[in-house]
Amino acid sequence: MMKRGIWSGALAVALGMGAVLGAQAQVQPQAAEVLAYEGLHRAAWHGDLPKLKSLIASGANLDARDARGRTPLHVAAHARQREAVKLLAKAGAKLDALEDDRYDAVTIASVADDVQTLALLLSLGASAKQVTSRYDGTALIAAAHLGHDEVVRQLIAAGAPLDHVNNLHWTAAIEAVVLGDGGLRHQRTLSALVDAGANLQLADRQGNTPLQLAKARGYTAMVKLLEAPRSR
Repeated sequence: MMKRGIWSGALAVALGMGAVLGAQAQVQPQAAEVLAYEGLHRAAWHGDLPKLKSLIASGANLDARDARGRTPLHVAAHARQREAVKLLAKAGAKLDALEDDRYDAVTIASVADDVQTLALLLSLGASAKQVTSRYDGTALIAAAHLGHDEVVRQLIAAGAPLDHVNNLHWTAAIEAVVLGDGGLRHQRTLSALVDAGANLQLADRQGNTPLQLAKARGYTAMVKLLEAPRSR
């Protein structure tokens, strides 16, 4: 059993890092950027399919970048313009391109809790396995952090790495606990990870496992879940 002071210190680090992560999360195109968009970026944001088709036919660069390194596909994903996503992908746009903050379209949809766009991207061949973001994480870790349980289930089904450790030394299971609120969606997220066979012995830099972190935060339902015998 760890001493109260050590637990408090670990939790303070987790809470502080959670605030940092929230402040530095991916940024969708802002109003001024959208107004300045031209060509494929503009058509993608607005879901203007005739214009997209015309620009594609004229040889426009499918992977052109805006000021933050977003491609038209990234922009379409942010805007939930699924038909534009499909059109760009079928024309040959790179599905797994990273923008300047190292987010791909899969992570964009995952962070937005956009189940439909994520499903489309995965069906088109986008990868759930990429290392993304400045934290060297994955879409699964980002979704677990936010408690996007259905997204988590989709990513697991698509082969997302369950036990990837980011540069904060956190896994998806750890983030579901330390960056969550202990509520139903984070519980369902953790349950999906447990059922999929995530390694629950992987610990943070202080040596705390998901179970120890859940106990420290008083997340009774998560503790029960993590202490239950695992079916095989």
